[in-house]
Amino acid sequence: MSDYEVLEIGGFDEWREHYGGFRPETSRDGRRVVDHDIAMQYIGMTSNAFEAGEEAGYWHRHSRIEELYVFLAGRGQMGLNDAVVNVGPGTVIRVAQGVWRTWRSLPDSPDGLRWLCIRAGGYELPQLPDDSERDPDRPTPW
Repeated sequence: MSDYEVLEIGGFDEWREHYGGFRPETSRDGRRVVDHDIAMQYIGMTSNAFEAGEEAGYWHRHSRIEELYVFLAGRGQMGLNDAVVNVGPGTVIRVAQGVWRTWRSLPDSPDGLRWLCIRAGGYELPQLPDDSERDPDRPTPW
C-alpha cells in the first residue's frame, strides 16, 4: 500500500453511471465501493446514487461494523429499527452495530438521493486524535 492514493469518483451527476456492490448478486447502478477501488485499512466507503422513488428494497444490520451516512443531495428517508428519519443535504446519521436499516429516495426528490456511507470497525477512536503531530515551521506548498 502506498502512502496515499487519489481516486476521482466524479460529480453527483456521474455517480449513477457506476455499477457496483460488495457481491455480484447485490450490485446495482449507482453504487461504488470506494474501498474496492482504492486501498483502505481501517475504514470503508461507498458512494451512492438513487433516482427519485428508488429504494434499497431490503433491510440489513451489522454485528461489528459502525456506519456513518452523509447525505449530500436529494430528499429521502431512512428506516432505523422502528423509526423513519427524513434525510436531505447535510443530514448525517451514525448507525451502531445491531441496528436494522434501509433507505429510499422520495418519489418527488428533484435530484435523486446522493450519499456517502462510511464504514468502520475494530477499535474505538480516541475523543481527540492522539497520534497527530504539528509542524508550524514547515512551509505550505502553495
